[in-house]
Amino acid sequence: MAEIRAASVLPARREEITLHTSDGLELVGELALPPERPPVATLVCLHPLPTAEGMMDSHVLRKASFRLPALAGLAVLRFNTRGTTSARGTSQGEFGDGETERFDVAAALEYTEYHDLPRPWLLGWSFGTELALKWGRDPLVEGAILLSPPLKRAGDADLDAWGADGRPLVALVPEFDDYLRPAEARERFKRVPQAEVVAVDNAKHLWVGEPYVRTVLNEIVRRVAPAAYPLPTEWDETDR
Repeated sequence: MAEIRAASVLPARREEITLHTSDGLELVGELALPPERPPVATLVCLHPLPTAEGMMDSHVLRKASFRLPALAGLAVLRFNTRGTTSARGTSQGEFGDGETERFDVAAALEYTEYHDLPRPWLLGWSFGTELALKWGRDPLVEGAILLSPPLKRAGDADLDAWGADGRPLVALVPEFDDYLRPAEARERFKRVPQAEVVAVDNAKHLWVGEPYVRTVLNEIVRRVAPAAYPLPTEWDETDR
């Protein structure tokens, strides 16, 4: 058995994909599936702010795709929103400050439906949480997990809509976040009766450090694929 480290890449069926938006753009992405079985659920990843170097390869999302197909049986769909660049390539279009990205979220969910990917959950990080809150209440979506939600572009009206909707909403809030810390987050999310606010001690907005990544991935799995919780910290390399 080998310890799962920051750079560990566990087995998965990985495929480069292209999403097509209703306003005529092509978005680059990747789908990672469990290596030898159908997925039990799907994470649709919405990355941090592209004007601050956020992209589909932002480290928590990349590590989710590297680990969760093998460890939890999840499908992990990552993509670059319009105008965003990563090693996978550059998505067409221009940054829309969270407004025209509504078409990008819809394209990702349409892809899950067309390809029969089960039980899609939104996994947003920072700017991606704004997209989830503003544009993610699609009938396909089972719930949303929010990492470091700033609650700037998404406001009280969006929270009220989620509250009325009733689907699960989980916010993981770092103790030392740059924008929204746990006490304020609890107050803001009171508008959503079903919301869970999980404060993560000592963490910061960017979730740097393997202990914080493990916390995030475990909290995701606890909600989305509870049979796989808690995640192992070691991997049998003979399973590759």
